Amino acid sequence: MGSHRRPAQSGRVPSALSAFSTLSAVTATAAGLAAAPAGAAPQDRPSGTRAEVDRLFEQAEKATEAFNQAGEHADKLRDDLADLQDSVARGQERINTMRGALGSLAGAQYRSGGIDPSLALLLSSDPDNYLDKASVLDRLTTRQAGELTALQRAQRDLSQERAEAARKLVDLERTREAVARHKRTVEDKLARARRLLDALPPGQRAAYDRASRGGWRDGIPDLSGAGEASSGRAAAAVAAAMSALGKPYVWGANGPSGFDCSGLMQWSYARAGVGLPRTSQEQRYAGRRIPLSEARPGDLVAYRSDASHIGMYVGNGQVIHAPYPGAPVRYDPVGMMPVSSVTRV
Repeated sequence: MGSHRRPAQSGRVPSALSAFSTLSAVTATAAGLAAAPAGAAPQDRPSGTRAEVDRLFEQAEKATEAFNQAGEHADKLRDDLADLQDSVARGQERINTMRGALGSLAGAQYRSGGIDPSLALLLSSDPDNYLDKASVLDRLTTRQAGELTALQRAQRDLSQERAEAARKLVDLERTREAVARHKRTVEDKLARARRLLDALPPGQRAAYDRASRGGWRDGIPDLSGAGEASSGRAAAAVAAAMSALGKPYVWGANGPSGFDCSGLMQWSYARAGVGLPRTSQEQRYAGRRIPLSEARPGDLVAYRSDASHIGMYVGNGQVIHAPYPGAPVRYDPVGMMPVSSVTRV
């Protein structure tokens, strides 16, 4: 959802792909602004506001992907914690059963061996019967020792699982705090960007909107000669993404009524029966890296060197993506921002 109007720049993720130029409309605007008189009034020099809005959108997009990642981690921790809690409950039940069995064995041993064995043999009216009982008692003692060892092992395992569950609970609370922190960051950046845009005079706001559209065309751009998708599932993902055209950008959403950039990719490939990770940073590793020159419909195109934005190549130099708040799912030129990687799922 970040800005698609910034100059090519380097970033976090290494890539052999070269950076691409930004939209020609923005370039022209920047050139015009450079020639503006130094004493021009602020309303005549919107570049500062536009640049700040772009920066806020980009920062919000990065925070959105961090929010998505923290949320995914929280979901996994919740699942792990639930599994551990179930295991602890089963372990406690097993220990209770083992304790009951040991109590029964101890009672049987007491009843059978309450006096010294040699004295019991002398006093026994039936020595053969006594020896049979003694043999049973010995077996009970051996079994009891084994059960006791098993109980001690089960208690150690239960203690470890309880400690692990406690650690997971602490991690979950920390992750919840991170989710809330990233959410506040996103909302703050977007609110500031919205205030700046709302403060622009109508004519400058319209100029900004025109520049932000990049290669957007009403309807479907010319995709003749787009080539075939790399696989049937890639073709199905492209079809799904196209069906989302015009849906609003909603940060943290993965469909079907709204999307952020990685949410659209995840949803589209899910319609093709393929599970993608939630964040753009993880999605870039969801398949085989290829050069941009070999891109085919369905390939994922990650932007900026930190992969904080992602779209889907649809052929003929176009991608489909969820740009940023206020801009619906749409087509744009593949070179709208610096490309960091292309991934074939």
